[in-house]
Amino acid sequence: MVQPATALDAATPGPVIAARNLDLTFATNDGPVHALRDVNLTIDKGEFVSFIGPSGCGKTTLLRVIAALEHPTGGTITVNGMTPDAARMQRAYGYVFQAAGLYPWRTIEKNIKLPLEIMGFDRAEQDRRVRDVLALVDLEGFGKKFPWQLSGGMQQRASIARALAFDADILLMDEPFGALDEIVRDHLNEQLLTLWARTGKTIGFVTHSIPEAVYLSTKIVVMSPRPGRITDIIESDLPRERPLDIRDTPEFLAIAHRVREGLRAGHAYED
Repeated sequence: MVQPATALDAATPGPVIAARNLDLTFATNDGPVHALRDVNLTIDKGEFVSFIGPSGCGKTTLLRVIAALEHPTGGTITVNGMTPDAARMQRAYGYVFQAAGLYPWRTIEKNIKLPLEIMGFDRAEQDRRVRDVLALVDLEGFGKKFPWQLSGGMQQRASIARALAFDADILLMDEPFGALDEIVRDHLNEQLLTLWARTGKTIGFVTHSIPEAVYLSTKIVVMSPRPGRITDIIESDLPRERPLDIRDTPEFLAIAHRVREGLRAGHAYED
């Protein structure tokens, strides 16, 4: 069952994610492609960390390295004190892709049940978890619907529910709201903050949007064009209770300005 959490577990030793001198080079027919170079990053339990940078800067690649979907060619990375592959076997994280990726022939509840079926949960436990996560993402009453009967925003919420269903402590999100219009995106940003506050998850979130990164995050990782390097890590001092109109405050605008400056500075690193 997904348990609400209002405070971080201070007894948890060490960072949840730690990268040291991380490099990743892809071998291609046209020669090596340097996707990541000398990445150093620590993410602690319960943080909401956004990765922002220009297209092709390696932010999605870094998220995929955390998830053991790509493997570094240099340096080290740990997730919950173990290798990403071991963390994957321990079901340490849920992953939300850019597209909802729901199977059109399965209802919403059956889409959410899919990982639970693969993991071997019994039917009663599957049903209970589906009820819990549908409530978390405000989709109660939509479990019997098919994806095509839901709006794009609702489909993304169903995708988040699927990632939450097996109650991993880490939620990795690869630009999940990028294709949605601004009004829907604002609403889902608000809902995501509410969900984060209720569950206490550690969240890694890829975005191209400066306002989205500043609004959501406790920490913003600014990356340079390829090869992806971290040009700035910004610790946000905004309160965790964040109405949308916080985006008009001087404090918010100051952080957004620093992000923008970090993005500009990143171009000086281009090879």
